Amino acid sequence: MRRPNILLITSDQQHYSMLGCQNAKLKTPNLDSLAAEGMLFDRAYCTNPTCSPSRSSILTGMYPSHHGCWSLGTKLPEDVPTLPGILRQNGYKTALIGKAHFQPTASTPQYPSLETLEKGQDFAFWRQFHDVFYGFDHIELLRNHTAEHWVGHHYAMWMEENGFKEWRKYFFRPTGRMRQKAMGRWKIPEKYHYNTWIAQRACAQLDTYKKDGSPFFLWASFPDPHYPQLVPAPWDKMYSPSDMELDPFSFKEHEKNPPYFREVFKPFPNFKPYRESGYGIHGLYRHLYRPKELKRQLAYAWGMVSFMDKYIGKILDRLKALEMDENTIVIFTTDHGDLFGQHGFRHKCLFHYEDLLRVPLIVRYKGFTPPGVRSDALQSLCDLAPTLLHRCGIEIPPQMQGFDQSAVWSGKEAPARPWAVCENRHEPHTLDLRTYIEPRYKITVHEGHAYGELYDLQSDPKEHRNLWDEADKLPLKAEMLCRFLKAELQKNGEEETGFTDGGYTLRIAADGADANDGLFQTESRENMWQNPACLQIKTRLLLACLNDRLKNEPIPMPRIASS
Repeated sequence: MRRPNILLITSDQQHYSMLGCQNAKLKTPNLDSLAAEGMLFDRAYCTNPTCSPSRSSILTGMYPSHHGCWSLGTKLPEDVPTLPGILRQNGYKTALIGKAHFQPTASTPQYPSLETLEKGQDFAFWRQFHDVFYGFDHIELLRNHTAEHWVGHHYAMWMEENGFKEWRKYFFRPTGRMRQKAMGRWKIPEKYHYNTWIAQRACAQLDTYKKDGSPFFLWASFPDPHYPQLVPAPWDKMYSPSDMELDPFSFKEHEKNPPYFREVFKPFPNFKPYRESGYGIHGLYRHLYRPKELKRQLAYAWGMVSFMDKYIGKILDRLKALEMDENTIVIFTTDHGDLFGQHGFRHKCLFHYEDLLRVPLIVRYKGFTPPGVRSDALQSLCDLAPTLLHRCGIEIPPQMQGFDQSAVWSGKEAPARPWAVCENRHEPHTLDLRTYIEPRYKITVHEGHAYGELYDLQSDPKEHRNLWDEADKLPLKAEMLCRFLKAELQKNGEEETGFTDGGYTLRIAADGADANDGLFQTESRENMWQNPACLQIKTRLLLACLNDRLKNEPIPMPRIASS
């Protein structure tokens, strides 16, 4: 049996609904065709709603609390085992074309980074760089989103080598000469856009792999539709802002939410209590937007997705022309979602709504994945690595926390895990939240705080009603906190946990059976777990136990940059 090739195609910060197969008004013919030939997962989740931690989870099959890249401004340790590294050890050729973002935009002697502005501009360094990078034996990188001043690395070298000497004219200062703007037409010629570059270089790698004959893992990593929303003509006019529909929003929905949800709507918000590392906090800025502005931004984002789809199509066409599509697992996904006015917010990070945590996920493996199937099975981005290793006949290493979803991808069985977890330690302790998700309910805890979030996704799919403090939902809250703790134990490979406070001791077992859980008074053997009179106490200890675990998780390095 031939070992399958793997083609992973990712976008950056793409709302799960931004596919033509999810939204008939949006044109993505190539991704729609991929979904028609494979499986579309409606309930796939990131492990963290920011770039570096989530991308590192794709790479390692681990959650951010374990792989080490716990927030923006941190780096994935270079000695962590990765999917491409394991594949490479088993005879695969491995390559990454496009955005990596496994390392921060700053560098220190203790935590060196290849993704800084200075290193990106060092073309002589990159011309001589042939080292293995997180298991990739071939890399061609960029670090910018649209016209950002982080432009450099192999993308800038390619522009110069192809005669585009005036490329700095189309990028923000100080690297370039363009004034900064948040959205609109990007005047860079399409033939020099990074979509063109990624598709061209990915196709060249496919040509090389065809000649070589070895199995391969190729990651084509597009930076769109991440902010700023800039896109060349004619894509900037492809969608009209007047046709964009925004979710209804009322400030009242945040009356029961954590305090920073309301702080961001003040004319002069105070974020000092949350600042801990000294670096930027994604999401903590003033969120006062006019609907007209949001509609413009959304229209440009749609244009970016359609533009990207064109060049994804070129990669898929080359794969087929080389007659390698029959034996290649093709995956399309993104690192996390995005907000365009939902709940009054824009962009990413601290608001764990479905808009931000859910991601598009398409899997096609001809002869294995059933064509044209939509699945609501819960999937996590950390499941990709173990599932792919299993399909390649390679043993899954014990440190991988993701689940092998092969049976689900074949369309034959229920999901390998009935829950998903999203971590978000954005600051060491002042902004550390974590969400546990089931098919119907989801719950979010905030380290060190009594407040939280609890939603019924069946009766309230848009998450406008926080049930956390509703008295009649206390049994549900307790049950969800308990299942949350069990999920934490299962993903960490622990058998049990406990917590003692106020004369009571809590014991939780990972196996899921209530009979092995307990609530005891100090120096008493009577198990009060099922006693309705102890529900308040049990709920308090469950939350305290989760909070204590979050507080005491190791932090392997400080943040050294905002991103």
